[in-house]
Amino acid sequence: METVNTTTTVWTRDTVKGEKRDLWTAMKRGFRCRCPRCGEGKLFSAFLKVGTNCSVCGLDYTPHRADDLPAYLVIIIVGHIVIPVVLWIETNYSPAVWLQLSIYLPFTFIASLSLLQPVKGAVVGFQWALRMHGFDENAASEIHPSS
Repeated sequence: METVNTTTTVWTRDTVKGEKRDLWTAMKRGFRCRCPRCGEGKLFSAFLKVGTNCSVCGLDYTPHRADDLPAYLVIIIVGHIVIPVVLWIETNYSPAVWLQLSIYLPFTFIASLSLLQPVKGAVVGFQWALRMHGFDENAASEIHPSS
């Protein structure tokens, strides 16, 4: 007959092996387009192209999988800023359509472009802090199927 282990394991930040990774710090560093680990090295090699590794601490950036999430988040952020303003101005002042379009369209375009890189950096920092994808120190061969 097999015995069952009845001890309870309490999972805390201290039980995780490896370096401590603070979520908010990593996201803030990523939002500033810096390395989520050290906060010093550049995260991007071009406008939206994440570099291969950090020039200061050597963190490998290649496991990131930001995909389309930054664009969706930018749409949500800019939409939550622009739409209430548009509705308020239209309800209270009702300016000409050409005037509204000449203001709202450039503002929306510039706000979206200016937020896209910082939001992508924050997503990469989020993935690094939570050890998502390949940012975990455990190689795939080291992870047991029962874990």
